[in-house]
Amino acid sequence: MKAGDGRRGLEGVVATTSAVSSIIDGTLTYRGYGIDDLAQHSTFEETAYLLWTGELPTASALHTFRTEIAAAESLDPEVIRLLQGFPNSGTPMEWLRTGISALSIRDRGAGGADPDAGRREAIGILARFPTLVAAIHRLRNGQEAISPDPELSLAANFLYMLRGERPPKVSSRILDEVLILHADHELNASTFAARVAASTLADLYSAVVAALCTLTGPLHGGAAEGVHRMLTAIDGVGGVTPWLQGALERRERVMGFGHRVYKNGDPRARRLKRLSERLASMSDDQRWYDVSVRLEGEVARTLSLLPNVDFYSASVYTYLDIPPQLFTPIFAMSRVAGWIAHIMEQYADNRLIRPRAEYVGHTYRTYIGMENR
Repeated sequence: MKAGDGRRGLEGVVATTSAVSSIIDGTLTYRGYGIDDLAQHSTFEETAYLLWTGELPTASALHTFRTEIAAAESLDPEVIRLLQGFPNSGTPMEWLRTGISALSIRDRGAGGADPDAGRREAIGILARFPTLVAAIHRLRNGQEAISPDPELSLAANFLYMLRGERPPKVSSRILDEVLILHADHELNASTFAARVAASTLADLYSAVVAALCTLTGPLHGGAAEGVHRMLTAIDGVGGVTPWLQGALERRERVMGFGHRVYKNGDPRARRLKRLSERLASMSDDQRWYDVSVRLEGEVARTLSLLPNVDFYSASVYTYLDIPPQLFTPIFAMSRVAGWIAHIMEQYADNRLIRPRAEYVGHTYRTYIGMENR
């Protein structure tokens, strides 16, 4: 195979084996369970347990898992003080990346690939992620961080810590379902980065930070925020067609459409569309859903592209009253469950990930002295 023939971006290259998640014939599964089945019946905590252990928990095991999470959710006051010193010129993702590193410094037990230390660290990261994201938002807006409520789920706690009041059950359940849908997705860019870091036997925090750094790129983590900007720029349902025509004439990218893996549509997008419709029906403002549906139809007709997971995520988050700058941190808040599962899998059967590059530059050149250049 010549350089560039199907290998740009490692497209089609099988880099490892994994039992965490799969995409077969357009169907996404976690440990063999279909994503629709899990989204309908499971919880985010139960899904994280499944991703980490390979099996759904018993009632007793899930109770223990939730108890461990509740005990680990609070942030050290020194981490809060560190965050308070950050300038608002930094993005929430920059704050989050540094915040996770700060958690590592405070956790002196960080122990690389040691299984016992790894489980404790994994629970600590999963538990404190929503606390950290909510604290970042409040501190950036001149508000005090709110301590987690041990009686609430991770999804409900996040909304509580974000707003300062207990959220309606329907909002908590919808966010819980969103977190399940985003929890893992095979060997995506951030997951691959996490596994590369883990393959060096870097500790769990470092591997998660590597994934976070990858997620800051707009081609991977920032698309939902881009969709929100796009929907905001469209002047109602009647403005969809002229906006799309103008965007195509300007050669602008239409955010939230197409996927390298799914050719017949992203199954997560279909589920998120139903959630957006449900939230719209409960809202006084149908615009976000209506414009999204019209744009989906226009893009399918004009460009033959279908929505990906980011497209309807934007309207769902908006209906949940979550600010756009938190869309990517919330993606990370969910995906960290999958990152940790892959890091654990890498540790369990490790080999340093060190691919080769096919060299296409000059060969066998002779050094030319400065006077002859």
